[in-house]
Amino acid sequence: MATTEEIFNDAVALPIDVRTELTERLIASLAEDISPEITNAQLAEVRRRIAQVESGEAALIPGDEALARVRNLLAEHLPSS
Repeated sequence: MATTEEIFNDAVALPIDVRTELTERLIASLAEDISPEITNAQLAEVRRRIAQVESGEAALIPGDEALARVRNLLAEHLPSS
């Protein structure tokens, strides 16, 4: 049996249209294995967060700002190398 690395190398050598179809099929196969309870819980959480933003209880933060905040927190709490 081929290793994951061998399969990956073979896949990236394929034409883009074939890679796209393969990617879509792989993602669809993952979706079949997702527990409906997890999916429902995730959907409920998304709805809760949307409601918080719409009500003004929570505010959206631009992605670059959020990433900068995370990097700063990590820099403060991780030992320097």
